[in-house]
Amino acid sequence: MTISNYNFAGKKAIVRVDFNVPLDENGHITDDTRIRGALPTLKHILDNGGALIIMSHMGKPKGKPAAKYSLSQIVDAVSAALGREVKFAQDCAKAKAQADALQAGEVLMLENLRFYGEEEGKPVGIEKEDPAYEEAKKAMKASQKEFAKTLASYADCYVNDAFGTAHRKHASTAVIADYFDADNKMLGFLMEKECEAVDNILKNIRRPFTAIMGGSKVSTKIGIIENLMDKVDNLILCGGMTYTFAKARGGEVGKSICEEDKLDMAMDIMAKAKAKGVNLVLATDAIVADNFANDANTQVCDVMAIPQGWEGVDAGPESRKAFAAAIQGAKTILWNGPAGVFEFDNFAAGSKAIAEAIAAATQEGAYSLIGGGDSVACINKFGFADQVSYISTGGGALLEAIEGKVLPGVAAIKGE
Repeated sequence: MTISNYNFAGKKAIVRVDFNVPLDENGHITDDTRIRGALPTLKHILDNGGALIIMSHMGKPKGKPAAKYSLSQIVDAVSAALGREVKFAQDCAKAKAQADALQAGEVLMLENLRFYGEEEGKPVGIEKEDPAYEEAKKAMKASQKEFAKTLASYADCYVNDAFGTAHRKHASTAVIADYFDADNKMLGFLMEKECEAVDNILKNIRRPFTAIMGGSKVSTKIGIIENLMDKVDNLILCGGMTYTFAKARGGEVGKSICEEDKLDMAMDIMAKAKAKGVNLVLATDAIVADNFANDANTQVCDVMAIPQGWEGVDAGPESRKAFAAAIQGAKTILWNGPAGVFEFDNFAAGSKAIAEAIAAATQEGAYSLIGGGDSVACINKFGFADQVSYISTGGGALLEAIEGKVLPGVAAIKGE
């Protein structure tokens, strides 16, 4: 079943969204991107005669109610976004009466799902090292099913529109789907777009395909790099991992970030790229600083010869040219992770060069997917958000999908 062809008239729909929005010290939303992202799905249900039950998590309360994580803080903002009153259930597991009373066109938002340990399925108040942990975990899994069954009892159909948590097998993202038949569970519009974006990167590739992987550690990206190695034509590895590759090749990297225990892994990646005919693009020069601060003294250095006391903070001018050349002419582009410490304006040029090249290639007809928190922050900072094909809302979920892993939140709907 798809959300577009489902008849919501006279039905109650329970919708999992990702309203884990950032709040300031006064409980005011500082970025409403996630709320805006869910609006097409929520409004579609209401406009087509349905009643709406919204559920989400916020923060990490670890199975216990906490005022600073209460979704009551965002009720007014969601009401304003939807253009109608949103009622609030102060206990997500005891909202049956309020759900039953909902009429077509009305909205009820449940309190934070993670106020219950059953949502994540993790034992509360017991450490993994405790001998009793495994038994507690089994008991919690049984409780998780009951919790999901309770949530399911509020509605006639289930919609998952929370891609950001699709990689978690939580009560509200996967287990709840067991209590709805195939004709009454579906992905929301945002989830459909996210899944389509992943398919464009992994299954519907137009060549050449260039992937840009940044970030500080090779170890956190190894699964993605290995999965992409069979798919890409050009692979740009940049950011902090630059210096692990330089050290692996016998270079001196000063006090740059470097995973000394992953040098063999870096060499293995280079060997695999060569064997598979992948054009592996590594930085050749870097902007180095004598201090981790925007006003630090800087110089341009060969990545293989960074002086003691200096650290790499951005891709150098020659590296930027090489990155742009590998992006130019690409028809499929994936970007995850910055080329430097872009938060400091003086060290943002490498990441900006990548953003500019992606925008230019997109203008020429490439499909470009930007994923991961820092890459999204980059593209927004440099003002290119409207010049790329798609910006993913899901950091961990997107990375696991690109790594080739099955996402429980998607599988629970599609039956994969």
